[in-house]
Amino acid sequence: MNAPSANEPQRIRDALQQAQAAGVDRLDAQWLLAHVLQASSAANPPQQPTPTFTRSWLLAHDEQPLTAAQSQRWQQLLQRRAAGEPLAYVVGEQVFCGLRLLVSPAVLIPRPETEELVRWALECLGALTTQAPQVLDLGTGSGAVALAIKHSAPHAQVHASDISPQALDVARANAQQLGLEVQFAQSDWWAALPSDGLDLVVSNPPYIAPGDPHLGALQHEPMRALVGGGDGLHDLRTLIAGAPQRLRPGAWLLLEHGHDQAGAVQALLLAAGLHNPQTRTDLAGLARCSGAQSSSAARRPS
Repeated sequence: MNAPSANEPQRIRDALQQAQAAGVDRLDAQWLLAHVLQASSAANPPQQPTPTFTRSWLLAHDEQPLTAAQSQRWQQLLQRRAAGEPLAYVVGEQVFCGLRLLVSPAVLIPRPETEELVRWALECLGALTTQAPQVLDLGTGSGAVALAIKHSAPHAQVHASDISPQALDVARANAQQLGLEVQFAQSDWWAALPSDGLDLVVSNPPYIAPGDPHLGALQHEPMRALVGGGDGLHDLRTLIAGAPQRLRPGAWLLLEHGHDQAGAVQALLLAAGLHNPQTRTDLAGLARCSGAQSSSAARRPS
């Protein structure tokens, strides 16, 4: 992966051609280079306003040379991406439900399919008459789901937990950056959390079975947040078993799961004494989330 000589500044066009030669996807390369330019501008604010470095800006200014510092940073990040590290980890951020979140290898990268869990949660909250509903996000990771819910439902009292202190550091940093008030706690699922009074519980737990062939493509992400043990349902069983006594009448438990686990998860929800089981699909049409209510005549969200 050769950079230009010291006497020959690297241009934007050169950098993108270098990424292509290294096998990096064109859109990833453009995003990565825009990140380098934006970070450089933020670190050295000029007298005049700087542009937002979009794909179209890069294409329109492809003859612009990079500074030595920008070129050096580009080489570092390009090498990481060319080696297979996910782009979100390389740039340290990911957009989820319109929120720009910090991410690190301590947390899963928030994915678009998980946005369905947030949409469903907001529907459930919209059907409540409670002025300050109590919401809990179990296994929050980066805080993506909890923060997206709080952003769209500021009246909700949102709590979030994770067993990993490193993940909670990321989640707290995101809450501070976004100016959103979420209460975080370290807990192994239900162990250190309130025993009752919850209006909504959501979770995107580990649900991949050990040895699943898809794990190879996820090697950079924390395995403890991906692998559900045994048949992949171990953590889902724990969440479902602990929910009924903690949910208020009519409250919902919503869980993300694997595309082929909806039937098993609905069966577990019913066996735990929950009612009105449902499954939602993601934008690809795959069964992505299942949920059910605690016993009551609460209205089903439309």
